[in-house]
Amino acid sequence: MESVCTSERPNETSSLPATASAYLDPGYWDERFSKEEHYEWFKDYSHFRHLIQAHVTCHSSVLELGCGNSQMCEELYKDGTTNITCIDLSAIAVENMQKRLLCKGFKDIKVLQADMLELPFDDECFDVVIEKGTMDVLFVDSGDPWNPRPETMSKVMAMLKGVHRVLKSNGTFISITFGQPHFRRPIFDAPEFSWSVEYTTFGDGFHYFFYILKKGQRSLEEKISDKVSETPSISLFHEELESEDFLFRTNVEELNC
Repeated sequence: MESVCTSERPNETSSLPATASAYLDPGYWDERFSKEEHYEWFKDYSHFRHLIQAHVTCHSSVLELGCGNSQMCEELYKDGTTNITCIDLSAIAVENMQKRLLCKGFKDIKVLQADMLELPFDDECFDVVIEKGTMDVLFVDSGDPWNPRPETMSKVMAMLKGVHRVLKSNGTFISITFGQPHFRRPIFDAPEFSWSVEYTTFGDGFHYFFYILKKGQRSLEEKISDKVSETPSISLFHEELESEDFLFRTNVEELNC
């Protein structure tokens, strides 16, 4: 009988799209995932493991948005969190992820094709929801980062409302992103949400933001704090800019020049 597992394709260098707006095209992702074995946006799990483990336990039910071909769910599983559901809009990404996890013996991880703007889950069914670079895709053609286009904000709010809905009453949303606090906090702090908002950074020289949003812990007196002065400067010469990640930073770079 033929083995379920086939030899993994070698890692292929990702082809950069002609424009950042191509990231909004489902066809781009299907084509990419049909060729690409693995790619990690915004660093791999080892770089933020110390941050994520403060909010995830072996008993946590976890939802990962936009899993793509990342290995984050595997790393979480190795750390003892086994109740994991991953979703992606691309049927090809889902099929490839299912095969890869089965091959490696991670049979308990569920992988579903689903749209993060219309989450197909019951209310309050996850302890933790995690996204890494997935929300950033919604902003690639947002225009002025201080005043994003209405159609962009409509999608972003649909995503966040869905996340808020599926989180348990004391659940936590973790967002790993390029989005600086002076752009993201006003969105996270919208009156529709009951979560508190905290953040930290990781990375050497070139910083990524790690937001922790705890549902049900927002104070009525809480005000949006101005942390613009605390935002790390962006180094155009850092080695990270050799990767594809820099495309998500384009609008912020232009604004800060």
